[in-house]
Amino acid sequence: MIKFCSQCGNQTRQQVPVGDNRVRAVCAACDIVHYRNPCIIAGCLPVFEDKVLLCRRAIQPRKGLWTVPAGFMENGETTTEAAMRETREEACASVRIDTLYTITSIVPINQVQMLYLARLEAPVFAAGEESLEVRLFAEDEIPWDQLAFATIHDILSFFFADRQHGAFPLRHIDINTDHRRA
Repeated sequence: MIKFCSQCGNQTRQQVPVGDNRVRAVCAACDIVHYRNPCIIAGCLPVFEDKVLLCRRAIQPRKGLWTVPAGFMENGETTTEAAMRETREEACASVRIDTLYTITSIVPINQVQMLYLARLEAPVFAAGEESLEVRLFAEDEIPWDQLAFATIHDILSFFFADRQHGAFPLRHIDINTDHRRA
């Protein structure tokens, strides 16, 4: 909840602004409406030959578990730029983005995750600051019981199934309850 206005510093009140249909934080002094919208997580599934690149997290949440390189999108960058930046930061690797592969609305935590299929240009990678370890995995080597998030299980499952058919359709996933690990 936003308690103070970022424009003038005065307290906000919770109300439905004129022309809106949701309760928002509105400054009691200058009437600025403060919106809280979902955060965008951008990342990719880097693929090299028949293997995928995963990172073992060095930070919370889910420290010590495996994930794809991904993180919060920054202002001033595109989703593909964010996915490539996160891959450089977490895996010290360069990728070529192929296509948007999964869009997941994670309603309980107000996030939208956009993961791309990407090609690892060379098997050159290392653990960045947010990773304990980075490794290429063949399908039969994936540590399924040590994946950090359900969304990572989803993208890996989709990828290996779709690879058999040679087609990688865009997947839209909605997580509306908190019973799954996002």
